[in-house]
Amino acid sequence: MTHPTHSKSAPLSYPDIESAAARIAGRLRPVTVASAQSGNRHEAPTQTAATWSAPPSSDPSGAGVHFALEFMQYTGTFKARGAQNFIHTHLAEGTFPEAGVTIASGGNAGLACAWAARDAGVPATVFLPADAPAVKVERLRSYGAEVRLTGSEYAEAALACEEFVESSGALASHAYDNPLIAAGAGTMMTEILSQIPDLDTVVVSAGGGGLFAGVATAATFHGVRTVVVEPANCRALNAALEAGGPVDVPVDSVAADSLGARRATSLAVAAAQNDLITSVLVDDEQIVEARRHLWGEHRLAVEHAAATALAGIHGADGHGASANSGGSAASAASANYVPAPDEKVCVVLCGANTGLGDL
Repeated sequence: MTHPTHSKSAPLSYPDIESAAARIAGRLRPVTVASAQSGNRHEAPTQTAATWSAPPSSDPSGAGVHFALEFMQYTGTFKARGAQNFIHTHLAEGTFPEAGVTIASGGNAGLACAWAARDAGVPATVFLPADAPAVKVERLRSYGAEVRLTGSEYAEAALACEEFVESSGALASHAYDNPLIAAGAGTMMTEILSQIPDLDTVVVSAGGGGLFAGVATAATFHGVRTVVVEPANCRALNAALEAGGPVDVPVDSVAADSLGARRATSLAVAAAQNDLITSVLVDDEQIVEARRHLWGEHRLAVEHAAATALAGIHGADGHGASANSGGSAASAASANYVPAPDEKVCVVLCGANTGLGDL
């Protein structure tokens, strides 16, 4: 479904993010930024995330690593931002149908869509596979959404959602491939900069690239570098940059539940076309160790997608391949981004819809 004033093919701009911030002001929790100072900071550094430590935040140079605690957002992820912007834009423009909004997603995007719809007092219909976890179905229903269980896999639920759009006239939402969704995600960056105005680098993980597109657009506008981190076996954006456009990729990672997009959005590819973007790949072992570090050192229980971002800036001796350099996937995977001693970095911890048993 296309929208007359918000074409999917149009590149995202900073004014889009400013408009989103004004539109959703007061509807979300502002992101909390905290020092990543570790209790192990006086120990010798090693190559594993579990014992990695950030520069002390009290360093006289002002350098250090910070966390953006976006997992504290409503519904547990950044997705709430885009969902609010998407729904309220259509309400303001008179393009929101009586049939409400619909999405095929049993994950974070579906939860955010249902929550934002309830907050706006409009109907939401969410399509999931028939074997979707009962806890997700119950949570969606607790937000007032109509839940339709269809087929045995996501593709069948997505097809049923498309058919529902055609038959009912409902407004189709998407987990990441929409400029309103990406612009909503980008509002987080302006909040981070209000707390760290001299920030050098922001680090985000990417699946389809909606979060990256929004954050990178805002960061580039302010002259801040963006490091985008993906699992080596879920490298939709990295592969698109290598190929010169979106391509299908295999999906096989511990973080695939959130980062397992088969193809990156063109919005993300467009946002990566400048020298302030660095693309990095990490393996599952690094992601798991980063997640354990966040729990062990900071008592932060996050999902693997959030830990992927942290995994991208330690555990190696070199810099990641530049997103517009045409570097190979192998070189990106073997060389994470290592901040300079005086570099101020903020790692976005994007979500925490996770189980606690494996921490």
